[in-house]
Amino acid sequence: MFYRPSEGHGLRHNPFNAIVTPRPIGWISSTGPFGDNLAPYSFFNAAAYTPPQVTFASTGVKDSLRNVLDTGFFAVNIVEEVMLDAMNATSEQLPREVDEFDRAGVRRVPCVTIPCPRVEGAPAVLECRLVQEVMLLGRDNVLVIGEVTGIHLRDDCLVDGRFDVTRFRPVARMGYRDYTVVREVFERLRPDDRQA
Repeated sequence: MFYRPSEGHGLRHNPFNAIVTPRPIGWISSTGPFGDNLAPYSFFNAAAYTPPQVTFASTGVKDSLRNVLDTGFFAVNIVEEVMLDAMNATSEQLPREVDEFDRAGVRRVPCVTIPCPRVEGAPAVLECRLVQEVMLLGRDNVLVIGEVTGIHLRDDCLVDGRFDVTRFRPVARMGYRDYTVVREVFERLRPDDRQA
């Protein structure tokens, strides 16, 4: 099968999200004039290493995006398997004044480098300062780029000086309403590693 996205795919469901998988989930926490907000974004990823930067994309001006643009700050909370139901609950479209932390029963604590809440007990949190917003093609597609100003790592996830994802099993988004959990990790040396 081949199709041009501009002409449609003819399938019951759009396959695009199922092609680009698995996608890490950025559980974005922010604050604004209506209070705190917490929402998952599967169009999220690391973008640069030095200085560390991350991106997430929003379709439509949602509460998280409004807060980030208003304040210039957000936190990326990494989702582990035991947080899946709470994360899913925060995906609901709610009025601006509804606090997703409270509604989903998620405890919050303050960030260190930014005026923003974070998810208590998350395996990792990236505190971010807004660097740039980029308007993408299409209606209301916005890419947010943030510089990481602080990193929280849960102590039980640190093993022999490495952040061990098998200690918490991160959740990733597949296509449609499907998710996956990282339960198996293997190492593969690069050709340059063997020459060193």
